Amino acid sequence: MTEMINRASGVDDVDLNQLKQLVGLVDYDESKDPFPVRAMDAVVFVVGNATQMALYYQWAFGMEQVGYSGPETGNRDHKAFVLKSGSARFVIKGGVAADSPLLDHHRRHGDGVVDLALEVTDVDKCIAHARAQGATILEEPHDVSDEHGTVRIAAIAAYGETRHTLVDRSRYQGVYLPGYVERRGRYVKPAGAPKRLFQAVDHCVGNVELGRMDEWVAFYNRVMGFVNMAEFVGDDIATEYSALMSKVVANGNHRVKFPLNEPAIARKKSQIDEYLEFYGGPGCQHIALATNDILATVDNMRAAGVEFLDTPDSYYEDPELRARIGKVRVPIEELKKRGILVDRDEDGYLLQIFTKPIGDRPTVFYELIERHGSLGFGKGNFKALFEAIEREQERRGNL
Repeated sequence: MTEMINRASGVDDVDLNQLKQLVGLVDYDESKDPFPVRAMDAVVFVVGNATQMALYYQWAFGMEQVGYSGPETGNRDHKAFVLKSGSARFVIKGGVAADSPLLDHHRRHGDGVVDLALEVTDVDKCIAHARAQGATILEEPHDVSDEHGTVRIAAIAAYGETRHTLVDRSRYQGVYLPGYVERRGRYVKPAGAPKRLFQAVDHCVGNVELGRMDEWVAFYNRVMGFVNMAEFVGDDIATEYSALMSKVVANGNHRVKFPLNEPAIARKKSQIDEYLEFYGGPGCQHIALATNDILATVDNMRAAGVEFLDTPDSYYEDPELRARIGKVRVPIEELKKRGILVDRDEDGYLLQIFTKPIGDRPTVFYELIERHGSLGFGKGNFKALFEAIEREQERRGNL
């Protein structure tokens, strides 16, 4: 399938999922969707120091600051920085006023994701359906406007204190939302640095309590019309010491994908248990960032100080791995040098690597993923990945 579409499109390495959407191979009719989600709108973070964290994402992740809200713009409660890389948008918020709710959130959870905002075509239609299906409405549909136009907006509750803000910005030309002004960051990229290190958010992973994964999968099915995309249970996703279960839901056009994890009973504490303990409840565990050149991305991020999980040499020397993955675009020795994992399925292959937690608490981390046809999540790498995470847990005394 990949090769056929490659020949038709005249390019060599393409994202099969994107091309399936373009040529209609994903069977999706937006007019029949009761909750029509088009794409991720923004990943919104609450952090302890937004000013410094915004600089970190520019320096280490190669993002560009494009917008700002804060005391200088009339926002006395908090500072917020809007960062972009391709279609990916991060909004970094930090409390300013002593009584800001963001400070309370940060005390409970540390740095983390508060909002997985979604671009929708009809906010009112989505909220009406969500209400009928029993969802908790956090914000009723309303318009916010400035000189750049009008945004229709609302919000519903998800797992833990995570929310989904629903945004229709079809009548808006501003940098992000009313209340934000265009403001470029003062960080200047070094000469020769890539224009961007990643192009999009590939998926966002949520961790929930033991026994509640199916409840939240049903929530996304019922309330938001998401479909079940993959399921990993039992030996798929276990090591000698720890285990978890995971199911993946996706919106109608498959541009938004939410894997949902819960811990499983095992000999020792899993990564999900550790996250729930230190985050203080359910939340977004990691964000996968899609890149066209994972080697260059890893090299630049590592040079900027980002730490990645280690992969033992034995992973690359396994003859079964080499036989299974076949030919990939870069020599296995280059992947080994950087600790990049590789997996293949019936649609193609992917390259992936995971950072260590980027904050003080062992909670939020990132995945870099380069897809060549594969629509999967690296099932063949689960054991190697979880063993690497366990080594880090042991160093922290949390295994």
